Amino acid sequence: MPSNDVRNLLHTAVPTAAVGAIAAAVSAVVAGGKGALGAAVGALVVIVFMGIGLVVLERTAKSLPHLFQAMGLMLYTAQLLLLVIFVGLFKNTTLFEPKAFAFTLVVATLVWIAAQARAHMKAKILYVEPDSSTADKAEKSGSSA
Repeated sequence: MPSNDVRNLLHTAVPTAAVGAIAAAVSAVVAGGKGALGAAVGALVVIVFMGIGLVVLERTAKSLPHLFQAMGLMLYTAQLLLLVIFVGLFKNTTLFEPKAFAFTLVVATLVWIAAQARAHMKAKILYVEPDSSTADKAEKSGSSA
Protein backbone atom coordinates (compact mmCIF):
# COMPACT_ATOMS: atom_id res chain seq x y z
CA MET A 1 0.00 0.00 0.00
CA PRO A 2 1.56 3.34 -1.07
CA SER A 3 2.33 5.89 1.64
CA ASN A 4 -0.39 8.35 0.59
CA ASP A 5 -2.99 5.56 0.86
CA VAL A 6 -1.79 4.76 4.37
CA ARG A 7 -1.86 8.47 5.20
CA ASN A 8 -5.48 8.74 4.00
CA LEU A 9 -6.43 5.68 6.02
CA LEU A 10 -4.79 7.11 9.15
CA HIS A 11 -6.38 10.52 8.66
CA THR A 12 -9.80 8.87 8.62
CA ALA A 13 -9.37 6.02 11.11
CA VAL A 14 -7.77 8.03 13.92
CA PRO A 15 -10.60 10.60 14.31
CA THR A 16 -13.14 7.77 14.08
CA ALA A 17 -11.34 5.80 16.78
CA ALA A 18 -11.20 8.93 18.97
CA VAL A 19 -14.94 9.46 18.59
CA GLY A 20 -15.46 5.76 19.35
CA ALA A 21 -13.45 6.12 22.56
CA ILE A 22 -15.47 9.18 23.59
CA ALA A 23 -18.71 7.37 22.78
CA ALA A 24 -17.57 4.36 24.82
CA ALA A 25 -16.82 6.60 27.80
CA VAL A 26 -20.19 8.37 27.56
CA SER A 27 -22.00 5.06 27.08
CA ALA A 28 -20.20 3.60 30.09
CA VAL A 29 -21.50 6.46 32.24
CA VAL A 30 -25.03 6.29 30.81
CA ALA A 31 -25.55 2.55 30.29
CA GLY A 32 -22.72 0.85 32.17
CA GLY A 33 -20.34 -1.78 30.88
CA LYS A 34 -22.71 -3.11 28.23
CA GLY A 35 -23.07 0.42 26.84
CA ALA A 36 -19.30 0.84 26.61
CA LEU A 37 -19.01 -2.54 24.88
CA GLY A 38 -21.77 -1.60 22.43
CA ALA A 39 -20.07 1.69 21.60
CA ALA A 40 -16.69 0.01 21.15
CA VAL A 41 -18.17 -2.63 18.84
CA GLY A 42 -19.97 0.07 16.83
CA ALA A 43 -16.78 2.07 16.33
CA LEU A 44 -14.83 -1.06 15.42
CA VAL A 45 -17.44 -2.10 12.84
CA VAL A 46 -17.29 1.33 11.19
CA ILE A 47 -13.49 1.35 11.08
CA VAL A 48 -13.34 -2.15 9.59
CA PHE A 49 -16.16 -1.68 7.02
CA MET A 50 -15.09 1.76 5.91
CA GLY A 51 -11.39 0.89 5.98
CA ILE A 52 -11.91 -2.05 3.66
CA GLY A 53 -14.00 0.17 1.40
CA LEU A 54 -11.32 2.86 1.28
CA VAL A 55 -8.64 0.32 0.35
CA VAL A 56 -10.85 -1.17 -2.39
CA LEU A 57 -11.70 2.27 -3.74
CA GLU A 58 -8.07 3.41 -3.86
CA ARG A 59 -7.00 0.24 -5.65
CA THR A 60 -9.83 0.68 -8.13
CA ALA A 61 -8.76 4.27 -8.77
CA LYS A 62 -5.27 3.10 -9.66
CA SER A 63 -6.12 0.06 -11.76
CA LEU A 64 -9.46 1.04 -13.35
CA PRO A 65 -9.76 4.85 -13.21
CA HIS A 66 -12.69 4.90 -15.64
CA LEU A 67 -14.78 2.91 -13.13
CA PHE A 68 -13.83 5.02 -10.11
CA GLN A 69 -17.03 7.08 -9.78
CA ALA A 70 -19.37 4.15 -10.35
CA MET A 71 -17.35 1.99 -7.97
CA GLY A 72 -17.44 4.71 -5.32
CA LEU A 73 -21.21 5.06 -5.52
CA MET A 74 -21.72 1.30 -5.45
CA LEU A 75 -19.27 0.88 -2.60
CA TYR A 76 -20.84 3.54 -0.37
CA THR A 77 -24.31 2.16 -1.03
CA ALA A 78 -23.14 -1.34 -0.16
CA GLN A 79 -21.43 -0.10 3.01
CA LEU A 80 -24.54 1.70 4.22
CA LEU A 81 -26.69 -1.34 3.47
CA LEU A 82 -24.27 -3.59 5.36
CA LEU A 83 -24.33 -1.22 8.34
CA VAL A 84 -28.15 -1.23 8.35
CA ILE A 85 -28.16 -5.04 8.16
CA PHE A 86 -25.62 -5.18 11.00
CA VAL A 87 -27.80 -2.94 13.17
CA GLY A 88 -30.84 -5.05 12.34
CA LEU A 89 -29.07 -8.26 13.31
CA PHE A 90 -28.02 -6.93 16.70
CA LYS A 91 -31.06 -4.83 17.65
CA ASN A 92 -32.31 -7.36 20.23
CA THR A 93 -28.96 -8.57 21.52
CA THR A 94 -28.20 -8.93 25.21
CA LEU A 95 -24.45 -9.02 24.59
CA PHE A 96 -24.22 -5.21 24.61
CA GLU A 97 -26.47 -2.14 24.70
CA PRO A 98 -28.04 -1.84 21.21
CA LYS A 99 -28.83 1.86 21.51
CA ALA A 100 -25.23 2.75 22.36
CA PHE A 101 -24.10 0.51 19.50
CA ALA A 102 -26.45 2.14 16.97
CA PHE A 103 -25.72 5.69 18.11
CA THR A 104 -21.97 5.13 17.93
CA LEU A 105 -22.33 3.45 14.54
CA VAL A 106 -24.10 6.49 13.10
CA VAL A 107 -21.80 9.08 14.69
CA ALA A 108 -18.63 7.16 13.77
CA THR A 109 -19.84 6.81 10.16
CA LEU A 110 -20.45 10.55 9.92
CA VAL A 111 -17.03 11.29 11.42
CA TRP A 112 -15.38 8.82 8.99
CA ILE A 113 -17.04 10.49 5.98
CA ALA A 114 -16.11 14.00 7.17
CA ALA A 115 -12.52 12.96 7.92
CA GLN A 116 -12.23 11.24 4.54
CA ALA A 117 -13.48 14.35 2.75
CA ARG A 118 -11.03 16.51 4.70
CA ALA A 119 -8.12 14.14 4.01
CA HIS A 120 -8.93 14.13 0.31
CA MET A 121 -9.11 17.93 0.15
CA LYS A 122 -5.77 18.26 1.99
CA ALA A 123 -4.00 15.64 -0.15
CA LYS A 124 -1.66 16.84 -2.84
CA ILE A 125 -2.84 14.69 -5.73
CA LEU A 126 -1.15 14.96 -9.11
CA TYR A 127 -3.59 15.37 -11.96
CA VAL A 128 -1.03 14.16 -14.47
CA GLU A 129 1.43 11.38 -13.65
CA PRO A 130 4.91 12.58 -14.61
CA ASP A 131 6.57 10.17 -17.00
CA SER A 132 10.33 10.67 -16.95
CA SER A 133 11.00 8.21 -19.80
CA THR A 134 8.93 10.27 -22.28
CA ALA A 135 10.68 13.49 -21.25
CA ASP A 136 14.08 11.82 -21.63
CA LYS A 137 13.23 10.60 -25.16
CA ALA A 138 12.09 14.10 -26.19
CA GLU A 139 15.35 15.62 -24.91
CA LYS A 140 17.50 13.05 -26.72
CA SER A 141 15.71 13.49 -30.03
CA GLY A 142 15.96 17.27 -29.79
CA SER A 143 12.27 17.93 -29.95
CA SER A 144 10.47 20.02 -27.39
CA ALA A 145 7.18 18.95 -25.86
